[in-house]
Amino acid sequence: MGSLKEECGIIGVKGVLNASQHLNLGLFAMQHRGQEGTGIITCQSQQGEAAEVNGAFHEHRSFGLVGDNYPQKVLDRLKGESGIGHVRYSTQGGELIQNVQPFSFLLPELGPVALAHNGNITNALQLKQALEAKGSVFQTTSDTEVFIHLLAQQRNVPFPQALKQALKEVNGAFSLVILTQESLYIVRDKYGFRPLELATLDGGYAAASETCAFDLIGAKSLREVEPGEVIEIDARLQVKSFFYVEKRPQKSFCSFEPIYFARPDSIIQNELIYELRKNLGRVLAAEHPTEADVVISIPDSGVPMAMGYAEVAKIPYEMGLVRNHYVGRTFIEPSQASRDLRVRLKLNPLRHVLEGKRVVVIDDSVVRGTTCIKILNMIRNAGAKEIHFRVASPPITHSCFYGIDTPNRSALMAAQKTVEEMRSIMGADSLAFLSLAGLKKALGPGSDSRYCFACFSGKYPELFGIQIEAQPTDRLGTGLSASKMPP
Repeated sequence: MGSLKEECGIIGVKGVLNASQHLNLGLFAMQHRGQEGTGIITCQSQQGEAAEVNGAFHEHRSFGLVGDNYPQKVLDRLKGESGIGHVRYSTQGGELIQNVQPFSFLLPELGPVALAHNGNITNALQLKQALEAKGSVFQTTSDTEVFIHLLAQQRNVPFPQALKQALKEVNGAFSLVILTQESLYIVRDKYGFRPLELATLDGGYAAASETCAFDLIGAKSLREVEPGEVIEIDARLQVKSFFYVEKRPQKSFCSFEPIYFARPDSIIQNELIYELRKNLGRVLAAEHPTEADVVISIPDSGVPMAMGYAEVAKIPYEMGLVRNHYVGRTFIEPSQASRDLRVRLKLNPLRHVLEGKRVVVIDDSVVRGTTCIKILNMIRNAGAKEIHFRVASPPITHSCFYGIDTPNRSALMAAQKTVEEMRSIMGADSLAFLSLAGLKKALGPGSDSRYCFACFSGKYPELFGIQIEAQPTDRLGTGLSASKMPP
């Protein structure tokens, strides 16, 4: 409960035929957001004898990938015109089926409720302890379950009011889709850390973490869910909106979404991720030019960045590494041993492109640094004459407490090493990172009031539930001690 949890994908639909089919396809489009487990819960307009969970819901949850978990016979069993779905990645309690979302509970006064969550609750441990003292019994090790128990504490009030009161007690990052027998609720935390979008679909509505899900299910995007907003879509498909807190003038949307997590074909904050990544490469080239023969990328998220770099540097862009797309992301593999093997399975260098060349290698970020070392060594062994490693984000020097698996600071390479030390360890001829000012420039005007940059700057939008001790200035000059940072 006290550690980082998950970077996930959520989806909800209301008022559409064969809801499970749409949820399945939407989750498939967002598979990149979590590969550990997946679940779908649906609800019929009229309860039938076949209802399986709490007298109202049909559900299926399992480990593994979306494509392996929803054969037609499962989708046929998930009856209803409304539902929610989830793809999960977590570093805690991974092998517990109880932690695979969505969760469903039968609440004494509010009836059956199902919920799926993307983000991380920073005061989850304190809330859990307080709730257990009042008699709550937790069934999972996920911070998401806190929401359900907070709802259960609300008495003699309609569901929207109960939800509003529960949300006020929670700190941190949460994008939520919540299903009741009557309504679908779509919720985003007051800072807007995690993405959440709204669309129309076949006379009904859909919400999802990314618009790429809408493209696959044929939904028409309407708008971004505002930070602090709660949208209710009721049984008559009427849309109501309210804010559970006073609307804030600033957002704190995670800057790692456009850098790494979001699919390039998604539109977030009315901006195409593909174009934002090309901008990152353009600014990187302006900040850190070098003499070279070819620019290559570490696929996939680094591809648009390398294209942007090559465009400004006027150096040819080539495919220097071939990716096996049947192997998942290394960053979201919990085991270091599995990450090491997957690097070799995932990428193969093209000697014809690299041999005897001065090569600019573009990547989106450096977290632990172990993957970069192996990839640059592969490129060197393929005959590269020089390797100039360019990273299209600033050094990641601080942990994220809002739902992305950046490890504790002792595992963050840039928190422990200087740029020169990293260059030497990686075996590159030169190494440079995009500056924080350059990142803000690439993300566009007003980025300071729209994005969270805490993993680069250590300036957290909120610190509720996080204990950070001020220490004499460390080697990075942040004034925060790596050994004293929470895990």
